[in-house]
Amino acid sequence: MAKYVGGALIPTLSIDRGDRATITVQLVSALRELILSGQLRAGERLPASRTLARDQGVSRTTAINAYEQLTAEGLLRSQVGSGTFVSDAIPTPAPKDEAETEPGGTMPRLAHLSAEASDQYFPRLSHPDTPRAFVTGMPAFDVFPMALWSRLASRYWRSPRSLVMSYPDPCGLLELRQAVCQHLRANRGVKCAPEEVFIFNGAQDAFNRIGGMLLDPGDPVWFENPGAIGARNSLISCGAQLVPVPVDDQGMDVRAGLDAAPGFRLAFVTPAHQHPLGTTMTTDRRFELLRAAENARAWIIEDDYVGEFHYGAHTPLPLKSIDTSGRVIYVGTFSKALFPALRLGYAVAPPKLVPFFQRIAGATMQGAPASMQSIVADFINEGHFAAHIRRMRDIYAERRDALLSEADRTLNGLLKVRPTDTGFHTIGDLTHPGLSDVTVSQAARQAGISAAPLSRFTIQPVPRQAITLGFSAVPPAQIVKGVQALAPVLREAMKAA
Repeated sequence: MAKYVGGALIPTLSIDRGDRATITVQLVSALRELILSGQLRAGERLPASRTLARDQGVSRTTAINAYEQLTAEGLLRSQVGSGTFVSDAIPTPAPKDEAETEPGGTMPRLAHLSAEASDQYFPRLSHPDTPRAFVTGMPAFDVFPMALWSRLASRYWRSPRSLVMSYPDPCGLLELRQAVCQHLRANRGVKCAPEEVFIFNGAQDAFNRIGGMLLDPGDPVWFENPGAIGARNSLISCGAQLVPVPVDDQGMDVRAGLDAAPGFRLAFVTPAHQHPLGTTMTTDRRFELLRAAENARAWIIEDDYVGEFHYGAHTPLPLKSIDTSGRVIYVGTFSKALFPALRLGYAVAPPKLVPFFQRIAGATMQGAPASMQSIVADFINEGHFAAHIRRMRDIYAERRDALLSEADRTLNGLLKVRPTDTGFHTIGDLTHPGLSDVTVSQAARQAGISAAPLSRFTIQPVPRQAITLGFSAVPPAQIVKGVQALAPVLREAMKAA
């Protein structure tokens, strides 16, 4: 950089007077970047504050304040009678290797587990950003009781500061753990004590923690095929050797799992509403899975992500409710029952695992935000949660009926939409033998419709070609329009096949 008697010639910096950041902050940030990038080198003299102010079009007070801030940070030093200099302690940046700066250059070194896992993270986990037909896993934002929620939140923030601002219990707020126990006992048939309940930053966080606690790299894990992508990636991150186990109309095929890996360490299942096929695991299959886990001394993660939402006369009870040997780790979430931004999930640990959950939580977990935990606890304890669940069952049943009814009228011969009595979505089987679910999904996306291909959820390919059809996110009228828009997409795809 050129020098002159008044100090280094600093290029005109970008000062945006419409920016929310003050001019002083912008000037400090710009000078800091010049120093740390090596454009202003150690020992180099800077122009006087008056000169800097004139060159940059700012007041001298701003220039002085900027110099003082950077001096306090140790990036500049001031010498009486001589001026202001870049600190001698600033190291000169080493020249970058071309391989590090150009596309396709050397990649950073990762730990073996992360490097191996990253190759298996396919497809990437993604979530819908806006409600539309036929997104899956998204609750009905349009009917959430926001005014009630706002009142509860406002009341919480008026609590004593010692309660609002302190560190949360890493195992979870006691009031919420007690509320979860009451809810599970009354609505899901699961009996547990508050000390068996652990609060996480979403179900995904729970899967990560459970996998890290129970699995060694290479341990065989039964995993539904097709199955939930997020949980799959979490277990891969823990070094699991996933064993794809097929799913039929009764749920996970336990015999196929035993044939593939009789010495499995863990099994991951979604019994109430298999993700993504939507089937409910039969009672016989549940007992078969429990016996297999007991014989192998293995654990079972039961993901009950939409267990509260059933629309038939029979309520499918969780696997946890019939577990007499303490092998099932029950995981639930408030993302579907309330809204995803909560990032609140929970796990009910078998009694024999409780001390280990407590120890690991105390040593490594920071705890979910106390504000959200407290508000949800009040929402449950005051009866709002039960009322909300009942109301949403009626709303989702109406939306499901709209999908099935319009599909029967409009998609007959194009797509076989499976009836469902649980969950937020169902499956539509492609009837034309030459159609690919990926091709149909891509064509639907171009028409503004979200219909994920079934193959996206598979570890090993399955012969079935189908798309997922969510019905929870939008009102019946939009679902009907979505079905009507999907029909020409399917016809065009069939012509091209």
